[in-house]
Amino acid sequence: MRRPISLYGLTFSLPLLIWQILFFVFPLLFLVALSFWRVRNFALQPAFDTVNWTTMYGRPVFWQAYGTTLALAAAASVLTSVLAFPAAYAMAFKLSDGLRRWAIFLMVIPFFTSYLVRVYSWQIFLSDNGIINVVLGWMGLGPFRMLNTVGATMVGYLTLSFPLVVLLQFFSLAAVDRTLVEAAHNMGCGRLRTVFAVIVPSARTGLVIAALFCFILSFGDFVSPIYLGGASPTTLSILITDTTKAGQQWPRAAVIALTMIGTLLAVAFAAVKFAYRSKQA
Repeated sequence: MRRPISLYGLTFSLPLLIWQILFFVFPLLFLVALSFWRVRNFALQPAFDTVNWTTMYGRPVFWQAYGTTLALAAAASVLTSVLAFPAAYAMAFKLSDGLRRWAIFLMVIPFFTSYLVRVYSWQIFLSDNGIINVVLGWMGLGPFRMLNTVGATMVGYLTLSFPLVVLLQFFSLAAVDRTLVEAAHNMGCGRLRTVFAVIVPSARTGLVIAALFCFILSFGDFVSPIYLGGASPTTLSILITDTTKAGQQWPRAAVIALTMIGTLLAVAFAAVKFAYRSKQA
């Protein structure tokens, strides 16, 4: 039976609707329109021309950047989720209430500092004459090239999303029914088997959503690929800036941005569908 729409409900939902229209729907529609405009003599001219789409999709550098961005974001999601799980598990099952509050506080502290500042600080550690290479030099090792590499970019992605992933995983693990864990132990399941057979399936929704957040943040990140990865290999965010600098080609940059939005929406819908899939399916 359908519930009638009340004025009370509409009143409280109206701010959210207005927010979505002003800051998502309108900019998205403008971006779509901009992708069909043309640039002549460094000036934007309203038009309906598919040349921007055919030009960008016909360039190998676009698909190379797309594949690189997709692979890096997927790798960051897997790596961050794997590294965050032990911390979230310990917070949910091992720590006392007092220590758990302190652990949550420590996970929130990184957000007090600008992400750009945190990335810059990693340059001090990863440069050829940085702290890590100096310590390795005392051991007779190195120096190793760490800055301006894919590995450095991954470090930046971890810096961006690791605390958030830990918190999201923790909230999901904390909601796991403890009686299921006790039942598994009573039936002879070891600790490791209980984790993978009981805890992970029970917390699947939160674990997938945490990985999804990491993917979204990493897929659109510009700071780490530039300042830690040295803009090599090229990602879609870097390609957008390069495109706008080349003759003020904002319509072609809009094509790249729309492709990124479409990819993120597709990944998000697929992840949410998997996260909330019925366990009997």
